[in-house]
Amino acid sequence: MKSIHVAVALACFAMIPAASMADEGEDLFKKNCKKCHSMEPGKHAIGPSLAGIVGKQAGQQDFKKYKALKDSDIMWDEANLSAWIEDPKKFIGKATTMVVKVKKEEDRAAIIEYLKSN
Repeated sequence: MKSIHVAVALACFAMIPAASMADEGEDLFKKNCKKCHSMEPGKHAIGPSLAGIVGKQAGQQDFKKYKALKDSDIMWDEANLSAWIEDPKKFIGKATTMVVKVKKEEDRAAIIEYLKSN
């Protein structure tokens, strides 16, 4: 029984960094992304809602204004999200309406943790 309590405690401690990273990511999202994107499902702004975006195929939302990723085979995993957030034009090889670039790897990772938590 004691080993179960220890395992639960360790699991809880392991989750703390991701939770604090997601909190930091929320702040970074508000600073860099919120002007154009919502985290409310189906509520689009200048850009599409990013609610539940992790693990989905790019360009598959009901967002009609944005065509840069239409018919794309890109899946929004952590690596692709990081590359996109770092430099969207470089990532897809053509111009895009997204102009924000997040250069710091740790900032991109925090934003992705926030996206994963929503």
